[in-house]
Amino acid sequence: MRHPKIIIASLGLAAVAAAGGITASVAGSSSAASASSAQATVHAARATVAGKTETILVDRHGLPLYYYRPDTATRSLVTGGLAQLWPPLTSAAPAATGVSGKLAVLNDVNGRQVTYNGHPLYTFADDAAGQVTGQGVQDFFVATPGLAPLTGSEAPAAPAPAPPSGAGYGY
Repeated sequence: MRHPKIIIASLGLAAVAAAGGITASVAGSSSAASASSAQATVHAARATVAGKTETILVDRHGLPLYYYRPDTATRSLVTGGLAQLWPPLTSAAPAATGVSGKLAVLNDVNGRQVTYNGHPLYTFADDAAGQVTGQGVQDFFVATPGLAPLTGSEAPAAPAPAPPSGAGYGY
């Protein structure tokens, strides 16, 4: 099921782009502002995710940080309109407080994108500080301090489809 705000935002972005383009400064979201900061700080905070209180990673403005499941350790696949809805967290010199994972910078299509344990990080245009609304939307998931390291350059393999139930004759 698609997230209704994403569909509406996508339509809005398409309309603005058709009317003369869009830039991150025009978008005016606090997410875009934090994503383009020269100094990004990543720290842990408590937030409600899917009805449960969890410790998640947030940026210096308290915005939840997400990872995109199809990304690889060497490449972000979030570009164009998708990057307008999920602004990459970029910084030349990121800092971490209160987390034990590895914070680094990946030079890619989004510039100097901040990574945590190899996962490129993003904010979500519909979020506010302390509010998590993008969990599981479009293959984005909230980053947590215990996020397993992402290694290699290949995208994670999709799980094999479950075998059909029943007798299995199928012909």
